[in-house]
Amino acid sequence: MRSQLKRWGGELGFDSVAIADIDLSAAEPGFAAWLSAGFHGAMDYMVRHGMKRARPAELVPGTLRVISARMNYFPDAAEPVAVLADPERAYISRYALGRDYHKVLRARLQKLAQRLGEAAPHGFRVFVDSAPVLEVELAQQSGLGWRGKHSLLLDRKAGSYFFLGEIFTDLPLPVEEQVKAHCGSCTACLDACPTGAIVAPYRVDARRCISYLTIELKDAIPEPLRPLIGNRIYGCDDCQLMCPWNRFAQLSAEPDFMPRNRLDDISLVELFAWTAAEFEQRLAGSAIYRIGFESWSRNLAVALGNAPGSAGVIAGLQARRDDDSALVREHVAWALARHRV
Repeated sequence: MRSQLKRWGGELGFDSVAIADIDLSAAEPGFAAWLSAGFHGAMDYMVRHGMKRARPAELVPGTLRVISARMNYFPDAAEPVAVLADPERAYISRYALGRDYHKVLRARLQKLAQRLGEAAPHGFRVFVDSAPVLEVELAQQSGLGWRGKHSLLLDRKAGSYFFLGEIFTDLPLPVEEQVKAHCGSCTACLDACPTGAIVAPYRVDARRCISYLTIELKDAIPEPLRPLIGNRIYGCDDCQLMCPWNRFAQLSAEPDFMPRNRLDDISLVELFAWTAAEFEQRLAGSAIYRIGFESWSRNLAVALGNAPGSAGVIAGLQARRDDDSALVREHVAWALARHRV
């Protein structure tokens, strides 16, 4: 059954599928300490769900195993380091350039669970970054890789550019062996973090993380962190870009993850000129759509404040000086002050 499951997963586009036990008790102290330190920031749902994240059978009663699946997302797109090096271009995390991964993986996991059910009827639920689930811990437990010092899952043959999804099942499937960690003394990810958010190996303070600041945070971005964001307007890949294991990363073969709307290589000024209607139309079906036009505009204003003060940048900012959103106006004013306007 395990070999069949892996074969079916491959047919559905997953790069790897493995089975984890549901005992995550070893992860509970570290997670509790992370919450206690306030590293979750404004993500209050982390506290509300509490230890349910580490207890799959509490989330879905009857769960005996978790099937963890991995799908590569690194797209054939503009070279990321080159985009980051050009302060007039917008950098968007590579995972968000195409179609919303939640939709892609959830549909495939549902098919995989149903396929399994035809051979062995079972109760199941599928999850893709949408519920209190310790995804990396489960993936590590299943043998799909090890947790890197940046807190992401790593694999010796594929790096870290992949999505994770889970099937909670009541089938007593045979579990996999875990793999050893291979980070050694390397600190490349800690050294690469623009804001120092990786405060220690395996520990990330979300309040300083650019992914949190540009995606999860709905309020004003703290001023001291704004210059450090550079041209990153949605997420951040720096810790992955510098990870030596990602020299083995493979391009995704999934068409849904290919760049749309030239988001891999586009100017900040052009994106800031989008109207709310253009944002809704062009980013429908994208993970970016979830943050909304206001946060999108806030992020772009910060990036334009960090860009060279060209005539186009100044004109773009001045055009939205009286934006309907107080949040956007505040960040535009900050950006213009950076350019002494």
